[in-house]
Amino acid sequence: MQKGSAAKDKPAHLRLSEDQTTELADMFRLMSDPSRLRIILACLDTSTSVGDMAAALGLSPSLVSHHLRLLRAGRLIQAERRGNRVFYLITDEHIRRVLSDMVDHVAEESEGDLEA
Repeated sequence: MQKGSAAKDKPAHLRLSEDQTTELADMFRLMSDPSRLRIILACLDTSTSVGDMAAALGLSPSLVSHHLRLLRAGRLIQAERRGNRVFYLITDEHIRRVLSDMVDHVAEESEGDLEA
């Protein structure tokens, strides 16, 4: 049996060390701020620059930069320099799936409310 598949056989609460549990809690804390979550979602499907994000989200470029610094430190977003501009994108497939699934869940719930 492979090491990775053996770990996945364990219940979720037994697969993480105390430090990893703290890291996971920190990731959720970072995503709990509505502005940061909007920034994360803006980077979900396409690489985006600070200026484009700020304009699209109605936030100041300095606030977007501040949030991006925190999100990069939390390993939620990656940066890629192209010439003199930096673009941000979610490249980790786990993060992309979780966020996409949660967006689908919330949108589905809202659509169900309209039908009731």
